[in-house]
Amino acid sequence: MCEICSIREYQAEDKDAVISLFRNGILEHVYPAFFKTISHPDQIGVTLSISMAGYVLGGSSYFMALLFGGAWAGLIYYCCYEIYEGYRLSRMATDMADIQASFLDNPDNGFWVAKAEVNGKSKVAGLIGQDERDGSYGEVPHLIVSFAYRKKGLGSQLAHKVMEFCKDRGFSRVVLETSSPQTAANALYNRVRQLYHPTSLKKNYL
Repeated sequence: MCEICSIREYQAEDKDAVISLFRNGILEHVYPAFFKTISHPDQIGVTLSISMAGYVLGGSSYFMALLFGGAWAGLIYYCCYEIYEGYRLSRMATDMADIQASFLDNPDNGFWVAKAEVNGKSKVAGLIGQDERDGSYGEVPHLIVSFAYRKKGLGSQLAHKVMEFCKDRGFSRVVLETSSPQTAANALYNRVRQLYHPTSLKKNYL
């Protein structure tokens, strides 16, 4: 467990650190998404075909083969980046634009941060947000832990915080918003789900 961390409700003084952690937490998924896409058998075939086209069009040039293949890989990376950056910007224009209004002003919503002591200074090490949906269930759109504090149980502590919060409000289930490249989030989902009713925690893929 992350003994040096404490979890409390978000405060205005946390804004800059939370926004920075949110940005890093979203964009770190660009490379895993790219690698997952480029390593798919269909994409491998397309990449090889494009490289071969470059080889032929370049007059049996290995350089052109590499150039065409690299350009295709670069396009895939750009698309992956645009997907996650677009998601980040959409959230920054909606719920993350005003955390107080989006989460804390509604008693059925919540936003918490994990604080850690680093060289005598308090630092935001993780965050989690929860929205009520239709007054019957909760959704977790944001769960991010700083890289330095991962594999210490902090993610589980944040998830349990939300599960208990939703349980107290009588919600029937909690939906975790995630995507397939987010292997750590999906592993956390499986661990937390075992501690609660099997139908109480569901995944919603982006």
